[in-house]
Amino acid sequence: MRIAILQPTFLPWLGWFDIADQVDMLIMLDDVAFAKQSWQQRNRLRTTHQLEYVTVPVRSAGRSGQPILDVEISDPRFAVKLERTIAGSYARTPYYGSLFPAFCQILRKFSSTGLLSKLNLGLLGWFFSNLGISTPWQVSSRLNVAGKRGEYVAALCEALGADEYLSPVGAEEYLLEDRDAFDKRDIKVWLHEYAHPEYRQAFQPFIPYASTLDLVFNEGPRALDIIRSGRCQPRALGTPHSPKAARAQS
Repeated sequence: MRIAILQPTFLPWLGWFDIADQVDMLIMLDDVAFAKQSWQQRNRLRTTHQLEYVTVPVRSAGRSGQPILDVEISDPRFAVKLERTIAGSYARTPYYGSLFPAFCQILRKFSSTGLLSKLNLGLLGWFFSNLGISTPWQVSSRLNVAGKRGEYVAALCEALGADEYLSPVGAEEYLLEDRDAFDKRDIKVWLHEYAHPEYRQAFQPFIPYASTLDLVFNEGPRALDIIRSGRCQPRALGTPHSPKAARAQS
């Protein structure tokens, strides 16, 4: 069984969903330390001239090291502001009219919980439904697994009976350092490789690495096929990047 372990990101990019789409089980890593101004609380939308950040305001003063699952939204009214920002950029996109009302409903519902992790998980559920991704998920905080870094990731894999782990490529350095944690459990580590595809955007020229919200408003039912079109063969830990993926990340 192949699993992936991903943080519950706010409005993730295409590659996040490509990982989720090609595993048997996904673990949402909600019990690691929150990083301020990370993808946990912000992402980018395509506006008239560029990619611009949208950010969930959270309480972080004096809470260094707090786990993601405990992070509180400091102003739930941000949802209304975000809706206005999205409308300003996407009102003329082909699928805005059919998708935006349900998105706003989910945004407001889970913003009202006051917790960043619940907001992100609620929005991820909306994306899964609209994209047609059926991968089941669990949150790491409910698995009662201990450890740090690679040892913790390997223990989570073991707890679910996984023999393969598909990881974001950005984790390669620490996974190499902690490789023994996987080897002793006979878990094969693969690194996700992705060449960002082009698709129709409301503004030109095309700019990659926007939130997947940009893709679904512009391409609707074609979104998952477009995400999959950027998929490269996963590479084994410690082996060179594929040339196709390396160009896309430059």
